[in-house]
Amino acid sequence: MFDDIRPFVDAEIPAAMQRIAGHLQFPTVSRFLFPREDPAQVGAQLCTCRTISDFQMSFMYPAISSIMQKTTGGVSVTGLESLDPKKHYLFISNHRDIVLDAAFLQVLLTDAHLPTTEITFGANLMQGEFITDIGKSNKMFRVERPTTVASAREFLLHSFHLSEYIRYTLLEKGESIWIAQRNGRTKDGDDRTDRGIVTMLMQSGREDRVAALSELNIVPISISYEWEPCDVLKALELYARSSGEPYTKHPGEDLNSILTGIMQPKGRVHLSVAPPMDERILEPFCGLPKGELTTAVAALIDEWVHTRYHLFPNNYIAWDLLHGSFSGQYTEAEKEAFMQHLSQLDRYEDAVTLRSILLRIYANPVANARKYSEVFKNL
Repeated sequence: MFDDIRPFVDAEIPAAMQRIAGHLQFPTVSRFLFPREDPAQVGAQLCTCRTISDFQMSFMYPAISSIMQKTTGGVSVTGLESLDPKKHYLFISNHRDIVLDAAFLQVLLTDAHLPTTEITFGANLMQGEFITDIGKSNKMFRVERPTTVASAREFLLHSFHLSEYIRYTLLEKGESIWIAQRNGRTKDGDDRTDRGIVTMLMQSGREDRVAALSELNIVPISISYEWEPCDVLKALELYARSSGEPYTKHPGEDLNSILTGIMQPKGRVHLSVAPPMDERILEPFCGLPKGELTTAVAALIDEWVHTRYHLFPNNYIAWDLLHGSFSGQYTEAEKEAFMQHLSQLDRYEDAVTLRSILLRIYANPVANARKYSEVFKNL
């Protein structure tokens, strides 16, 4: 019923491992992730995997752990203690990096002796056998984007199909799921939940929409990076879009963003896991018309993402450069490092505008925090 979008099952893993290990790109990937090991030996080890769990524990876990060690100043997490290992959750996360937002969560869940999740994977990214095999072996399932279908009607049909798959996976298959709060990454640092995501989740449920949502065990996640993944690339894209002309991605642009996000230094990273949105939390929304309900639920997810977003010195520095002073939140050395990072944009013709765009990427989380905290409101 869901063969068109589902991840691989265990019976499909051995053949997928052979394809991955034999692909021309595998040695390059292997050398980056496991520089001290011979790619041929890594490939041979890969081919011993017989299940999804084998692949995740023998390849994905050490690969993502290696990325953490090489490119971050540490990845921390709060809130996992509120999760029950026997329950299945729909993790709805703000989305800053194409791959790593969900990947870091999988490592943290494993370290906490919690099961990994299935992961949404945009159809625009699931291109080519190599990427598709790795993704589907890692419990990723295909999600169509408006740009990957022929018509609005086809997209609506897929949304209902996706809603059915998510509900089936959580309630019958017994797997948790990670999904982004919106279609694509947040480019400007202003995390907002797409109401269409909430609508999609309700489509396959019972007539009682609040009950349909509460049985999914929605858990908002807020992920924050000290150095925003692909921040310069995001600033350049936002600048191009500001011209008013339709933005068309260049060939290989998504792959470049994936590789940049993986390889560039990210500083400290923090994931904050909110308590599940159970019936008690959603009960006040009972009786609301559909439109008001989706708005209220999206706003609640936004509040949890914004209030749990971990603000780093770079966020305060950017706010100060745009608006005013946050004394005591950073050192002169931290400000100097941020200014040096900002100077990368000086080589572009309209550097002033690009600097302003990049500053807003870092400052917007502070703006969102000010809406909920008395500490920030007077600043």
